[in-house]
Amino acid sequence: MGRKIDRRFDKINRIGRHRDGYASLGIDPMRDLQNIILEMVATGQALDATMARLCTEVEKRLPDVICSVLRIDRAGSLRPLAAPSLPAAFSAAIDGLEIGPEIGACGACAYLRHPVATTDIATDPNWADFKDQLLPLGIRACWSSPILGEDGAVLGSFAFYYSTCRGPRPEEEAIVDACLHLCMIALARYERVAERDRLANTDALTGLANRASFNAALDRLSCGEASAWAIMIVDLDNLKRTNDTFGHRAGDDLLQAVAERILAAAGPVRVFRLGGDEFALIIAGPAALEDMDALALRILDSLHQPAVCDGHSIRAQATIGAAMLSAADRRPEDVRQNADFALYHAKDRAKGGYVRYWPGIDSAIVRRLSAIRDLNLAIAERRLKAFYQPIFRLDSREIVGAEALCRLITRDGDIVPAADFVEALSDAHVACAVTEIMLAQVAADVRHWLDCGIPFQHVGLNISFADIQKGGLGAALAEAFARNNVPLRHLIVEITEDVYMGRSGNTIVREVEEMRALGLKVALDDFGTGFASLTHLLTVPIDILKIDKSFLAELDPAKPGGVIVEGILTIARKLGIRVVAEGVERESQAAQLQAFGCALGQGHLFSKAVDRDAMTDLLLRFAQPAACEQG
Repeated sequence: MGRKIDRRFDKINRIGRHRDGYASLGIDPMRDLQNIILEMVATGQALDATMARLCTEVEKRLPDVICSVLRIDRAGSLRPLAAPSLPAAFSAAIDGLEIGPEIGACGACAYLRHPVATTDIATDPNWADFKDQLLPLGIRACWSSPILGEDGAVLGSFAFYYSTCRGPRPEEEAIVDACLHLCMIALARYERVAERDRLANTDALTGLANRASFNAALDRLSCGEASAWAIMIVDLDNLKRTNDTFGHRAGDDLLQAVAERILAAAGPVRVFRLGGDEFALIIAGPAALEDMDALALRILDSLHQPAVCDGHSIRAQATIGAAMLSAADRRPEDVRQNADFALYHAKDRAKGGYVRYWPGIDSAIVRRLSAIRDLNLAIAERRLKAFYQPIFRLDSREIVGAEALCRLITRDGDIVPAADFVEALSDAHVACAVTEIMLAQVAADVRHWLDCGIPFQHVGLNISFADIQKGGLGAALAEAFARNNVPLRHLIVEITEDVYMGRSGNTIVREVEEMRALGLKVALDDFGTGFASLTHLLTVPIDILKIDKSFLAELDPAKPGGVIVEGILTIARKLGIRVVAEGVERESQAAQLQAFGCALGQGHLFSKAVDRDAMTDLLLRFAQPAACEQG
């Protein structure tokens, strides 16, 4: 390549020495130009600056010529690079035009792949849309040549504009011949660098801009004006499940489908794939910001329709969090963090929905994260203990069972009830770990009571939605009790009403059926605190119903609380469901419950929750004899 350029510059110098007198000064003018441009290319100078210098140096050597360089982008459109002596308005007018045989001389030469000379711009129909900007400047003619790459691809065009109606002279042809090679070297290097940058900033699977591109775009944002821009994070909830169930090819297809649908919903808003199952959007401009909440809903709606992924029909499930720049945000990263807080909150409280950041949401999340950290530490230090609250007969006050309740023992020995760390239990991993610990302790304690000769009947163990979602719950319970040689008839699985009624119904039904098939009894805990109706008892069969303590505050049969409790007892009795009244604290409550036909109660009237040793003492004193056990 170097020898080719050298030969062309030798030709130029032979032609040019008689014109400019450089040789008499010992200066090789065109070789000097070659060295300037090649040095700029080699040192990585900006392409537009390099081409502007080329034009300037050529115009110095050819004073009656105006020079320009255009680049052809991947879409086949003209992109002005340098035209230091042409008006900026002309460059703007042709920017983005698609090359074609009727687009002036530059667009035509790039399309036809050979030089095009227009000797009279005023009369040439190819210049009808552009001549009014050039003729007033005294420009009458143009000669443009395509810049071809080593593989023959058109990279751009190099043009001379003239003040007279003419074509190129021989010395100009020689100069252009060499300049085309300089332009080719510069443009080829630009294309290589641009491709390298594109690959470095593009997600290979989806074609979206990647995390590096997102971080760079974030760094360029200004925090000077509140509400000027926003960030939206879209997290795909079911990618792992798709990969595990249908394979990674289906997972890749799902990611591509999600990317396409987010792009379609986003319109002009730029979309990024941050990696894994996470996408991001940077939203700017008044119209887009005003539309932000609607955009989130459009994205969720677009994902609702199933996509064909490696032959499987899969519906994407996503959760979205967003945050807008506020006056309190000092760095773009602050907004990104707020969007993450909103997403975190959405996944915890409204999975499959959209949450927009509000001041204070981060404090709630920090409290939750702190609770998770403290509970994890207690798990590691074996400071979780099973306490037991007796379930007793309202008539004889004999113990017929107990509910196992988790207690955290602080390093100072204080006892912390589960209500004080319930936020931490919203984390699936923590909730499952707590259940595993409780299950092991409860099984061991029941074995202890049976070994003591106590006619122990059953213990209720609370199960979280995370345990249900994990699957195989019945088998895990059976295994834990088998390790301690305890029959499963001594265990009652308690599931709260919000888990029963507010989650994936099919999953709950399947797990309950599997547990009952193993001989386990199932109780619906805290009944009446959520949005359940008694009709749900027909779809998810249970053995025991535990009425929430909130109904016991006012048990007068003439008042709503009493009417509801009496009605529940009547329906449960007809369905063959046993009922336990929770929160029995007064004798008057116990008496009224008996009058309604309720046989069993749980509450401080008999005992608060106590540790194993205290429970052992209560059982030895008050356990219902085996012959009197209620079925």
